[in-house]
Amino acid sequence: MPKKLRAVFSLALLASAATAVAADDAIDSYVLAELARQRIPGAAVLIVKGGTVVKERGYGLANVEHNVPVKAETIFQTGSVGKQFTATAVMLLVEDGRIALDDSLREYFPEAPADWQPITIRRLLTHTSGVRGEGDEDLDLQRNYTDDELAKNFFDHGLAFAPGSRWSYSNAGFVLLGALVKRVSGQFYGDVLAERVFAPLGMKTARVISDTDVVMNRAAGYELKDGVLKNQDWVSRTLNATADGSLYLALPDYAAWDRGLREGRILRPESWKQVYTPVTLASGKTYPYGFGWGVDTLNGQTVYSHGGSWQGFRSSIARYLGSDVTVVVLANLAQASTEAMGDHIAGLFDARLRQPELTAIPGGDASTEKRLRVLLALAAAGTLTTAEAIPVSAFKGMEKYYQEMVAPLGAPSTFTLMDRRTRGDDAVTTWDVVFAQKTARVQLHLDPDGKLVSLDVEGR
Repeated sequence: MPKKLRAVFSLALLASAATAVAADDAIDSYVLAELARQRIPGAAVLIVKGGTVVKERGYGLANVEHNVPVKAETIFQTGSVGKQFTATAVMLLVEDGRIALDDSLREYFPEAPADWQPITIRRLLTHTSGVRGEGDEDLDLQRNYTDDELAKNFFDHGLAFAPGSRWSYSNAGFVLLGALVKRVSGQFYGDVLAERVFAPLGMKTARVISDTDVVMNRAAGYELKDGVLKNQDWVSRTLNATADGSLYLALPDYAAWDRGLREGRILRPESWKQVYTPVTLASGKTYPYGFGWGVDTLNGQTVYSHGGSWQGFRSSIARYLGSDVTVVVLANLAQASTEAMGDHIAGLFDARLRQPELTAIPGGDASTEKRLRVLLALAAAGTLTTAEAIPVSAFKGMEKYYQEMVAPLGAPSTFTLMDRRTRGDDAVTTWDVVFAQKTARVQLHLDPDGKLVSLDVEGR
């Protein structure tokens, strides 16, 4: 190479290195600032670019009482990020010829009510089954249940809507999938994952939650109660091992998982294609969710993502296919905004991944604003119940969760509509709301009947 070209090439490399260092510093500064702002004890961040780990770092404390710092090997609970692993276990049984996606659940649970016949394995995987959450208000999180007892609990509470007609997040659907894996294979779903997913991919510390086992580098989970940091509430052994998201993973496990996904390992190509295909509703519209993965687009590229929340932990994973970038954010606080943090970190790492800037929509939306005001008032009072929300996702304890999220903001005054879109048959609006204490961005997700699907508040 001529000297002049070598010099230009060297300058380009130096510039690229300087940009990478600047982005790395910006990410560190941002994460540390968010830990302070959100009062998160500890967090861990993974960034993979083109199959290479470019950032794998812990921040803050894994255990506040013992002053133990978070490191790359610190183990966090996955929450619902674990659903993508359950979906993989189910697809392994499909490939084995043991089950089919369009089989009725009643083929494997003949004791299920007759009106559950239209519920297929596919509908459980895509949250379109209509199965209510955790039996609404009567599931005791401190009690041990057998799979059969949990299934009966769900059967007794009936369906929230006709199977296939709507999308609504259902933890119970994935609990049933875990029980189905055991009925069909004879193995606990966690053992199927250990043998057929974790071990082959080199996910060395991935496992199902256990309070009694000695688990090295395990983080403690926390929540803010009335503004005071508290340890997570205790959950029974069996309810901490269900297939809706009861796993332990550290950043190296996520890196190994990402590598396996990028290489198309574990499942056949046609199976992965089904995993990432958005579900089609009875109306003919599609909802941006596959099997344990959200499927969306950002600035023209496909994004596979999921978040999780459980027992004092929050998690998020996003894979940006066009840029070949994966971002994982883990935190040990129930109220942490890990998905929003992941979005921001992605944008700092790669400008193409920045979330679009929103501008106010002229005229607003008076009817939706009125509905949002009602829901925020109920949330602040701690009285937001299944009378106002789709009774599908686990709602036990959610009144308190929403209250702790909204009440400290004070009374809302000004509402500015920033975004409006549809997901399947649902309406999703984003608002900038001026509260007495601060301005926050609020995303409201309503079903066609105006019932609450989700309410998210950022910037609190």
